[in-house]
Amino acid sequence: RTMGLETQYTELMVIKQDIKDELAKDGKTQERLEEEGITMNCERVWTEHLFKRRPKSKTPFKIIVVSGVAGIGKTILVQKIMSDWARGTQYQRFAFVFLFKFRELNLLNNEPQMSLTTLIERRYKHLTHDKLIEILQKPESLLFILDGLEEYKHKLDFTDTQLCSDPNDEVPVHILVTSLVSQTLLKGCSVLITSRPTALESLDMERVDEFVEIVGFFPEQRLVYFKKFFGDADVGTKTVQCIEGNTILYSMCVSPSYCWIICSALKSHFMTPEEERGAAPRTVTEIFVMFLHHILTNHRQEDEDQRRILISLGKMAYYGVDNSTHVFNKKQEMSTFGLQPVLSSSFLSGFLHRQSTQEHTTYTFYQFTLQEFMAACSFHLDPSGGVEELLKKRDSSKDGRFEIVTRFLAGLAWCPVLKTVEEILGEFEGTTTQQIQEWVRQNAKQALRGRDQSEALRVCHWLYETQNEEVIRDATGENLKMNFSSMTLSALDCAVLSSVISCCGELKKLGLSGTPLTYECIRRLTKGLSCCSKVVLLSPHLRASQVHHGIEGLVWP
Repeated sequence: RTMGLETQYTELMVIKQDIKDELAKDGKTQERLEEEGITMNCERVWTEHLFKRRPKSKTPFKIIVVSGVAGIGKTILVQKIMSDWARGTQYQRFAFVFLFKFRELNLLNNEPQMSLTTLIERRYKHLTHDKLIEILQKPESLLFILDGLEEYKHKLDFTDTQLCSDPNDEVPVHILVTSLVSQTLLKGCSVLITSRPTALESLDMERVDEFVEIVGFFPEQRLVYFKKFFGDADVGTKTVQCIEGNTILYSMCVSPSYCWIICSALKSHFMTPEEERGAAPRTVTEIFVMFLHHILTNHRQEDEDQRRILISLGKMAYYGVDNSTHVFNKKQEMSTFGLQPVLSSSFLSGFLHRQSTQEHTTYTFYQFTLQEFMAACSFHLDPSGGVEELLKKRDSSKDGRFEIVTRFLAGLAWCPVLKTVEEILGEFEGTTTQQIQEWVRQNAKQALRGRDQSEALRVCHWLYETQNEEVIRDATGENLKMNFSSMTLSALDCAVLSSVISCCGELKKLGLSGTPLTYECIRRLTKGLSCCSKVVLLSPHLRASQVHHGIEGLVWP
């Protein structure tokens, strides 16, 4: 709001998708786009054209689904649509645009039935009942935006007998949603739904007129974003050039939310004279530590007991990870974890986004990865944090909910830039750090020599976050054979593997037979492959030219 969305917004890459595309439904489009030349086959959709009639269509699209992974910019896109409509620059065929977030609809559980008119009146207080009835008489001039389907706790039922047609009928709220999509309620209105790919199965996609996916920022858009963020083209360009040298951090910049985290973290770094700067960040852990330092520095005078607040915030974050909760209620979680006294502080607003309606106030971390980072920090800050319980849960958990927290635990246990934060908060808890270090060492040795390929890959991600060659070499030992045959590896996985293998000196054997490696995967693996005594690299998905180009210059033993 302060900076002005219309001037700071960087156009997202939105592409048209086939409703039946399994990669889109699995959230793997970005991996496919990393293939050389694949973007040439994508049909780009500009935001202002979402509701325009296509050349071969007689009527404009009515039901549009915008898909995208977490943090890719779905909500920002919605805000841009609302802003452009309100300023009169786009979407002027709509007389009214109504925005509802699924997370807010969840809060209506105490009222099992409600009419559409009541729902709108409660959300938009400035509309009188008579005025609203008049507005609803022209449904073709209305746009309903429903944001965040993955957060909705109710199943959408498209059975004809479960639909309604009268805006004054009192029915369960999820029936209102399905009726709008099915066009039995306010036939002719337009509906835009945003969703993560994982929640698409709850929709009847056959009713959708247009299915598009936000795939984030391509390289040229990342540069534009960085320049806008810093307000200085030279600083923005230098920052991008620095990040480009780090395959993992640069790949994160496809996501606008990660761009924001990275830019916030690096702001003080690149505003400091070059001769006074420390080393540039290498890992995700270091980026988030620098982000934390940025907030602590900006609010040092405001809250004297920052450490206590961070411990409480971290405990709430961990509770959320453990219970798959991303939305925290003012009267419940915020009170339970002792954060109510500091709700108005700008220090807390550095981590949490506040959303208020007439009846409710909720808080969410700006990014789920930030929530996971704060959860990991709480164990390092608080001696009574009970890290043993977390490690046991991680070992027994089947859904992987603690994996990113574990990566941060490992990264923090050896993080060199942590000293900048400790200068403000005091030292992190030494006993906990030692426990985590020992746990990582033992589990890494065992997993790398075991038969569980997925666990071995997860361990490599921990080891990468440590950036400690001694730890990595101790874990890999001598005569180690690593086997990822017939396993799907992302380009990010390959970058991590390459870095870990390079640190361990020499790997006796790396098995990649039957592993579907893309050109980008081969490119990122190249450095590590040269440190292997033997590589079994046979993939039916690779063309000979790709292999040759990817390993060009390697000296094979």
